[in-house]
This record gives sequence, C-alpha cells and structure tokens, in this order.
Amino acid sequence: MKVLTRWFSRNLIRIYMVLGFTYLFIPVAYTFAFSFNDYIKSNLVWRGFTWNNWKQPCGVLDVCPALGNSIKIGLLATFIATILGTLIAFALGRYAFRGRAVTNTLIFLPMASPELVLGASLLTIFLNLGMNLGFWTIVIAHVMFCISFVVVTVKARIASLDPRLEQAAMDLYANERETFRRVTFPLVAPGIAGAALLAFSLSFDDFIITNFNSGTTITFPLYVYTHAERGLPAQANVIGSAMFFLALIIVVLGQVVSAKRKVGTK
Repeated sequence: MKVLTRWFSRNLIRIYMVLGFTYLFIPVAYTFAFSFNDYIKSNLVWRGFTWNNWKQPCGVLDVCPALGNSIKIGLLATFIATILGTLIAFALGRYAFRGRAVTNTLIFLPMASPELVLGASLLTIFLNLGMNLGFWTIVIAHVMFCISFVVVTVKARIASLDPRLEQAAMDLYANERETFRRVTFPLVAPGIAGAALLAFSLSFDDFIITNFNSGTTITFPLYVYTHAERGLPAQANVIGSAMFFLALIIVVLGQVVSAKRKVGTK
C-alpha cells in the first residue's frame, strides 16, 4: 500500500496531464474517427470505414462554400485587425498622450463583454444604419472584436523589447525609419504573426456574433450548427480534422523554429 501511495504521489502531475489531455482530445478523436464513417443520411451511428469522405470533401451541398466564406472572412478580418491593432499597440506601448489610460481600459471591453451582448449591439447598429446583413457586416463585426486581441498580443511583445537595441542603432547613425525597419519591426514581427494567427482562429471559429449579423451568408460554424441535430455530414468532420492538423503543424513548426533560434544564439 505504501509503495502504491509513493508511486501515486510521484506521478500525480503525470496522471493529471494524461486525464487533462484525454478530456481535451476525446471530441477531436471522435470528429476524426467519424470523418471515415460510411454514413447514408445521418452521421450519428458508425456504419463502416471508407476513404470516400476524404477523397470528396466537397461531396455535400454547401459545405465547401461555407468553408470558403469562413476563410475569406477570416483573412479579411485578420488583415484589417492586424494592421489597426498593431498601430494601436505601438501608440499605447511607445507614446504618452492624454487619455492613454482610458484607451488601455477600453481595449479590454470587447474581450470582457459577453459575445451575446456584442452580437446584439452590432446587429442594432447595422439595422439603424440601414445596412444589409451579410458578408461585410460579418467582416466588420469580426474586425471589431479581433482588434483587442491583436493589441494585447503585440503590446506585450513591444513591452518586452530592450530599448538599448534601438539606441545602439541610432548611435550607428540609423535614422528612425531605418531603426524601425531593421531593428524594431523584425523584433516585433513574431508577436504580430502570433496576433494574426490568433485573430484568424477567433474569426474562423466564431459563431455567436456571426449568427447575429450573418443575414443569408453561411459560414462553416453556422453550417455545423444547422446540421448538428441530424448528425454532421462526414465531409464536415473531414474539414474540421484537416483544420486541426493544419493548426497543429503550424504550432509544431513554430516551436521547432523557436528552438533552432535559441540554439543559434547560444
């Protein structure tokens, strides 16, 4: 009994880790497994293994157009939010101006507000302005809540920079533009890239705000919601699995590149 107790105490963290990862990856495993289901109408019951769903990911009506809408909206929202958020982050991180503290507080409001409130508020604004709900109202809504995440991410990167590096560049007769292009921007670029990836994932995955402001435009999360009751088509599971593995590859590559840079600097 004492041996078992000692083993349990020594491996408690590992046990928690295994249980935590199991809890997190059960839905992912289910999605991946049922992407191979040889279903007929409902994808709720396992009927047999097939490769056809992976060979024809667009074999179901509207699934690929919905995915295309999500990708286009995500890219547009990410591009706009990253540019605006980066400019705001530099303003807040590098300059002192009247209202800076208030601006810092306001940046967190979209992150702290419930998505139901944001979605309903944006819907009211769009209707009062007479705008037709659809693709562009979704883009505007996604830019609005993605900017906050970009600002926070890039601002943290700016705060971690060593100001002596820029001072050294200026001591070597580089002007402000050259210093920014050759020193500041390369150092902040990983933070900007991380913020862009975060913004895209938030935009691609959003359902609540999109549902309020989508009109007749169907994104991939809306497609999943409308087909969930009778079981998602296996092609939707294929797309979901592919997106998961793509994100996993990006994370792993980022870790490998980061590790190589650390080894190179030693």
